[in-house]
Amino acid sequence: MTRKNITIEDLARMVSKGFSEADKKTERGFNEVNNRLERIENTILKQHAQQIESLERRMNRLEEDLVIK
Repeated sequence: MTRKNITIEDLARMVSKGFSEADKKTERGFNEVNNRLERIENTILKQHAQQIESLERRMNRLEEDLVIK
């Protein structure tokens, strides 16, 4: 087996490449988490808006039935 001498510069490039790849994986992971949180947030906001609209309709009916305006 032939041994290849590795210079400090070679080692620095290898380490830099490793960090670069790890950074890309981390960024992808954060993007996926952010996308999931955004979907959850949008779902919750939509549900709250629907609940508020429902409550407003019910309040309007009560006001009409009680002749409160």
